[in-house]
Amino acid sequence: MRVLIVEDSVLLREGLIRLLDEAGYLTVAALGDTTGLLDEVARTEPQVVLLDVRLPPTFRDEGLRAARDLRAAAPDVGVLLLSQYVEPVYAAELLSDGADGVGYLLKDRISSLGELREAIERVRSGGTVLDPQVVSAMLAARRNPLSALTAREREVLEAMTQGRTNKAIAERLFVSLGTVEKHVTAIFAKLGLETSDDDHRRVLAVLRYLESAG
Repeated sequence: MRVLIVEDSVLLREGLIRLLDEAGYLTVAALGDTTGLLDEVARTEPQVVLLDVRLPPTFRDEGLRAARDLRAAAPDVGVLLLSQYVEPVYAAELLSDGADGVGYLLKDRISSLGELREAIERVRSGGTVLDPQVVSAMLAARRNPLSALTAREREVLEAMTQGRTNKAIAERLFVSLGTVEKHVTAIFAKLGLETSDDDHRRVLAVLRYLESAG
């Protein structure tokens, strides 16, 4: 089987190449970021692409966005996202375009050659792979949307319920204003608040928080 790797960590990237070789797979390319990924896929014709979720330059969701672009451009290529963290929102976004031939696996699992091989084979055959911890988190998020927020995002949302501005929140948490703005944007996205004016979405976010707390 032909596999392409996108992983910014040199050590993990080399480790994956060795694991894949041991499993009898051919690594056709190993990239450190998503630059030129679609061109590389067209050139090397992999059957499965392994993608880290957090990649340069921002280390947020570059891998997820690249996976969605890849699925649109090359739907026959299996896509397996690898993450160090349980991020049910990202898994849900990956599945939003359809569950065939995609997977989301925690990096802890790839220490087991058997689990990695099983995941690769499943997405290659059009199946779906979801890490058990991610499934549990997704189910919890459906019961309580706030459970999808990180600890820092919950702190920001709690401060929002107290009527604090982004500037006041930044001063309270000893972070930059830009950092707070990014957290607020992430909160809106994870709570499913559609684009509108930010004041309106802040009110809705606060209501979600109070409903959950109640």
